[in-house]
Amino acid sequence: MAGAFEERVIFSPDIPAPVNALLQAAVAASRLDEAEAERLFIEARRLNCHCLDTYFALYKFYFYRARLADAEQAALAGLEEAARQGRFPADYKRLAREKEKWNLYANGITHFYLYSLKALAFIKLRSGQDTEARVILSVISDLDPEDRSGVSVISDLASALDQV
Repeated sequence: MAGAFEERVIFSPDIPAPVNALLQAAVAASRLDEAEAERLFIEARRLNCHCLDTYFALYKFYFYRARLADAEQAALAGLEEAARQGRFPADYKRLAREKEKWNLYANGITHFYLYSLKALAFIKLRSGQDTEARVILSVISDLDPEDRSGVSVISDLASALDQV
């Protein structure tokens, strides 16, 4: 039997219930009232700025509305928070230079960082910032040689754009 409230999006299993409730309400509102959805996504992040799911939800929300500058800012904020939590440099270029010091397959925080860096590359690509996107893609390939983040999909897309 389904409960009165069914989740629309599955976030990480350790997401605090009040944050999850706000994010679920934001997802539901996003189809009907963009301003209300944005307010709820931001409220969720304010409620718990350490919850990485709030950054993910916000940059996805902005991206799908073609608000690419806002998506970029949300992704950068998520990268900063993940780096703070993981105690590694937020600057992906510095991280790549010091990659032997860090295990970016260590946990969910590091995976979030790689995934969000991939999102940033895609945002840059969609924004017409091809050179910067390619730099980020190259760095991710170096940081994630096993392609656990799935960056090869975005790299293939960037290569296909070169051939157009």
